[in-house]
Amino acid sequence: MSAEPARKALPPTIAIIIDDMGHSLVEGERLANLDQPLTLAFLPYRPHTDSLARLAYKQHKEIMLHAPMANTRNYGLGPGGLTPEMDEQSMVTTLRRALQSIPHVQGVNNHMGSLLTQQLQPMDWVMKELFRYPVYFIDSRTIASSVAGDVAAAYRIPTMTRDVFLDHEQTEEFVDRQFKLLIKRAKENGSAIGIGHPHKVTVDYLEKHLPKLDEQGIAIATVSGLWAMRNGNREMFAEGEKQAIRPAFAKKD
Repeated sequence: MSAEPARKALPPTIAIIIDDMGHSLVEGERLANLDQPLTLAFLPYRPHTDSLARLAYKQHKEIMLHAPMANTRNYGLGPGGLTPEMDEQSMVTTLRRALQSIPHVQGVNNHMGSLLTQQLQPMDWVMKELFRYPVYFIDSRTIASSVAGDVAAAYRIPTMTRDVFLDHEQTEEFVDRQFKLLIKRAKENGSAIGIGHPHKVTVDYLEKHLPKLDEQGIAIATVSGLWAMRNGNREMFAEGEKQAIRPAFAKKD
């Protein structure tokens, strides 16, 4: 009797997270309206966060909270920022309100955070709060010594780590080089996660190049889709296992 044919191998798959959503209406709408299943990470309380998140969700994008965290260069965090000076209660309250302010939120990643993500105690407080909800955590890895992903894993929060930054130089040549690196990583490892930003050069590039992925044999998925692929297609959360995030027009303090 012949053996069953081997299940067809999955194509190399990328997920693309666009950080810093909520400021730019024009680029935000372009990203929301792309055909491909991008994952959009919104800063809390920005002028267009609420309306763009709702539009993006209607257009089958996945929505994340881009949680501002203290960095080593003292760049300002804006509203919703998490800093080492906070005690547990103020950190948890700030994070919870930020989560509640993002419609349809399914995951969290850090905005900046090169300082805070190295610190075990604040990361423990953050992950203890995130564990209550049906959200995943992506470590943006803004610094190599980040412990954020490890602490998330210790809390059994679905977690993965960024592989490639696409656009920290805003030229088409640089974005092209990084995009090709992302595809190379996906081919080597089966999948890879890239992070970009709503810069015009990035959106122009994605509009042009994402439709060509099929002919290159590359798939694109949301972050949760990529997680499922890496985890035998199991559900992230059992029904009723977590408490729902109660949407709120949250205060900024």
